[in-house]
Amino acid sequence: MLNLGQSVFLKNNDKIKKTVVKIPSDIKYIRRISSKVLEAAASHEIDDSMKFDIRLCVEEALINAIVHGNRRDVTKPVKVTYWLKNSNLNIEVEDRGSGFDYRQLSDPTANDNIMKGSGRGVYLIRSLMDEVEYNDTGNKVKMTKRLGA
Repeated sequence: MLNLGQSVFLKNNDKIKKTVVKIPSDIKYIRRISSKVLEAAASHEIDDSMKFDIRLCVEEALINAIVHGNRRDVTKPVKVTYWLKNSNLNIEVEDRGSGFDYRQLSDPTANDNIMKGSGRGVYLIRSLMDEVEYNDTGNKVKMTKRLGA
């Protein structure tokens, strides 16, 4: 597993530099990873509101991966990949869990769910990011935020 101080830089055919970080399934790493993702976007002028949205979505995706996907098993890593392309910040979060059916989630704004203490992470991610995609298994999410020119 990679140390948080290290990143692997991958260059694909598009010559895009991707940063890949693997962390143990421990929530103590969440804030550090969201900060690293925001550092990657620092070359763009983004306001505090957009920074908040990005941080919130990264942290929600990491919580889901650590708590629900890997069930806090520190031997199972969470892989985070992020990169900039055409003024878009792209973030992938992947766990080693069995996944979930992202198409079958209950609406957290429905009357039966409004008072529940959890179940809003995917809803927030879908609401705040410009694009959200899951793999078929449901253990990997790709989020894209348009940062502007």
